[in-house]
Amino acid sequence: MEIKTVTNWQTAEAQRRFQLISPLLDESLDRDKKVQLRKDIAEKSNRSEKSLRRYEAAWLEQGWEGLLPQDRTKRRSQSLPEDFDELLQEAIQLKREVPSRSVSQLIYILEGEGLVAPGVLKRSTLQRHLYSAGFGQKQMRKYTEGRKSSSKRFCKPHRMMLVQADIKYGPKLPIGKNGAKVRTYLSTLIDDHSRYVLFSKFYANQEKAIVEDSFHQAILRHGKFDVAYCDNGKQYVSLQLLRSTSRLGIRLRHARPYSGQSKGKVEKFHQVVDAFLAEAKAKKIATLEDLNRYWQCYLEEYYLKRPHDGIREYYESLGTQVADPGISPEAEWNRDSRPLTFLDAAVVGEAFLHHETREVNKGGCISFQGETYEVSAALIGATVEIAYDPMNTETITVNYQGMAPICAHKVKIGAFCDRKPEIPASMLPQEAETSRFLDLLEKQHQESRKRAADAISYGAFRKDGE
Repeated sequence: MEIKTVTNWQTAEAQRRFQLISPLLDESLDRDKKVQLRKDIAEKSNRSEKSLRRYEAAWLEQGWEGLLPQDRTKRRSQSLPEDFDELLQEAIQLKREVPSRSVSQLIYILEGEGLVAPGVLKRSTLQRHLYSAGFGQKQMRKYTEGRKSSSKRFCKPHRMMLVQADIKYGPKLPIGKNGAKVRTYLSTLIDDHSRYVLFSKFYANQEKAIVEDSFHQAILRHGKFDVAYCDNGKQYVSLQLLRSTSRLGIRLRHARPYSGQSKGKVEKFHQVVDAFLAEAKAKKIATLEDLNRYWQCYLEEYYLKRPHDGIREYYESLGTQVADPGISPEAEWNRDSRPLTFLDAAVVGEAFLHHETREVNKGGCISFQGETYEVSAALIGATVEIAYDPMNTETITVNYQGMAPICAHKVKIGAFCDRKPEIPASMLPQEAETSRFLDLLEKQHQESRKRAADAISYGAFRKDGE
């Protein structure tokens, strides 16, 4: 069975295609608005409406796989100049010198310096190979249509149409080395319509991985949502998060800078967090595990079950009276008529995996995050791609073209171990019946002596004839 390998440029192009069509996937758009929106996107992106319709159809039929472009590596020898590898290295060097240089500028310089004839090097070709080499520009479109006034309120009519995400500072706990106090951070995803908390947890850092973990866990527990609305923090504009959500068909939208009112629901929720933190301080919580345990108790037994003023306000704005005492987030979540869309856990897990490359050493192992992982002696010297969950690196998946994925574990050194790895049968030395090298030299030596003898005989013949 042939194992399909997806290259970096294919993933990047699929991501760009999804960002183009994501506004067109809004089910609330009527036909006329959708047609006009498609025209606008085609004009701005310099792509045809036909291409956009093809991307939409591919997404609806096959999902993420349908947006992946065809692999073009097989046509390389026919379409690229013979010295393309040298040209690519020159382009990479130019990119290193001035990272802001566009692909068109790189081609202009290469042509101006006489390294390639005008018109030979195509922009799309060079851009694709730069992405594969890790030097392409990150194509991320940020949504900044936040409202300019806090007096304009909005609320989606159903659950999982929009999710708001944010990070809030937590208390300092003695969880560092030698009991040093470490700042904690709360990562939260809350449903826009019902104010139901999809996921909320305190972490010991504010790295990008905690946001990815929050999205990952929320989707596993409650299914797929349409749009995630967040600020422009580095955790929410990371390329990894954009790739993960795009593969699952989730759109990322970002608020205007310094526009906290546009994320009013999650900001209001932070007042609930403040009330909990006051109780946590009185409880003298000293461990991260206890902090999260009491936080879940607070959410499930108090916040989710109490009537929410925002829900009442929403229905009253529609002219519907809400009976006392009101509607709680849990009740509003459960009474919603929109069904949840659950995804396969393996598909979700694959979408949130990180990917890097490593070189297999002479022991058949790779080094990752200061640890050694055993791969295979058959891959000694090869550059492999690893896929891993940043929240769990006990095992990582190693991929190499033409081979089934390998599940690599951390190397555990026991009391007795053989440092020499097992060598594949194809690489083992084989006893020879003869030395082909010496046989070849003997044959060449005999031919040389024969040519020398013929030359002597010819010289003697000429002397006798004289």
